[in-house]
Amino acid sequence: MKKYNSISVVGTQWGDEGKGKVTNYLAQEADYVVRHQGGNNAGHSIKIGETRYALHLIPSAIFDPSVKNVIANGVVIDVSGMMLELDLLAKQDITDYQLFVSDRAHIVFPYHALLDGMQEAFRQGRKIGTTKRGIGPAYMDKADRSGIRVVDLYEEDLLPKLIRDNVFFKNKTLDYMEAEGIDIRAEYEDAMQKVKNKSEEQYNKLLGMLDENNRIDEEWVLNLAREYAAFLKPFVTDTSVMVYEALEAGEKVLFEGAQGVLLCIDHGTYPFVTSSSPTSSSIPVNVGLPMWAVTKSLGVVKAYSTRVGTGGFPSEFDDEVAHGIRERGNEYGTTTGRLRRVGWFDAVLIRHAARVSGLTHITVTLLDVLSTIDTIKICVDYEVNGEVISHVPAGETDFNNAKPVYIELPGWDEDITNVKTFEELPVNAQNYLRKIEETTGVKVGQFSVGPERSQTIDLVDWFE
Repeated sequence: MKKYNSISVVGTQWGDEGKGKVTNYLAQEADYVVRHQGGNNAGHSIKIGETRYALHLIPSAIFDPSVKNVIANGVVIDVSGMMLELDLLAKQDITDYQLFVSDRAHIVFPYHALLDGMQEAFRQGRKIGTTKRGIGPAYMDKADRSGIRVVDLYEEDLLPKLIRDNVFFKNKTLDYMEAEGIDIRAEYEDAMQKVKNKSEEQYNKLLGMLDENNRIDEEWVLNLAREYAAFLKPFVTDTSVMVYEALEAGEKVLFEGAQGVLLCIDHGTYPFVTSSSPTSSSIPVNVGLPMWAVTKSLGVVKAYSTRVGTGGFPSEFDDEVAHGIRERGNEYGTTTGRLRRVGWFDAVLIRHAARVSGLTHITVTLLDVLSTIDTIKICVDYEVNGEVISHVPAGETDFNNAKPVYIELPGWDEDITNVKTFEELPVNAQNYLRKIEETTGVKVGQFSVGPERSQTIDLVDWFE
């Protein structure tokens, strides 16, 4: 079994941990950055100099022309969103890059976003908190074996048949939804609002998918698929072969995930999860590699906890301290703009993420946000039905009712945004990081004290 020169970067909480910044930082040494799952429901905020970039689908090393950016087969690709994202980067003078797209990746069509919004509306009191980007319905089609892959866009005889079958069944769903009182056009316009915010022209074009009866126009979708084919053609390749040969040649490969382990469809806090697996364990399948492809697995974790949307959150609290953390940490979603809920660091959740994702190290981000807090808490266990447990319960009710068991540590008043080494941290901040290591069982390999690359401090050497 060969040891590759590779690192995976995964979120260990519910997303928003700072994966984009960490990936972009480590990419300075990488030859490849490979996005392996999710879609443009991700939101990676990266600050370079005085400019902040918001990425959703494009890998986080797109700013470095020497790095090969790969979108692997485990990703579902909203091509319209990809067009808008690359156009926005071009307006920010990011035009010199290497980008490759897997021929086996599945396509997100506008009808997926429509179905996403309608399903969320239909859930009524049990909403998931989806971004309405069509990611879930696209993965549903993939699992149902009715999805359309990148390679299918170039099958002139097959593509019309695939479009016809998809539109037929989607329209049957619209018939049912309309009979249940769902306003289809209103839901579609709502689902397209994110497009409208970026491009009125693209928004008006995509509204053409629905005919005068508010049903999906088969010919319109076929023409859109052909446009997608033309746009993607310069980027398409067999990325499984490409990345495998790079690893075999000893090149430095960085795997980038979206969301976080607690949103994993299999091991997250179900049902309030995403539709793919953001774990390091999923990378071999999501990219098409042997199971030993990942040498180091870096879990990104905030120095506290946050969550967007619905679902249990044992360490959540809401007082003046929480409000201060939210404002100092700018805890508002990159993709949705929604306010993030705030909680103390939860070691139970990180132990769970470490186990199912095989973490070798963790990065602690936003440590500076905790400065000036007198007493800092860490959740080390849960109390569920009168019993203290050290793991995440599978049941939704048990997780929702879990009471945190805390330890308390003294905080620090010093400004730490300019420290360059672990030793320069106040003693109480050092002790906090060591306690995180102790309670999670994972070594802290890196921490950050601000949004700049220069505010990232390494405690280990990452690439060989």
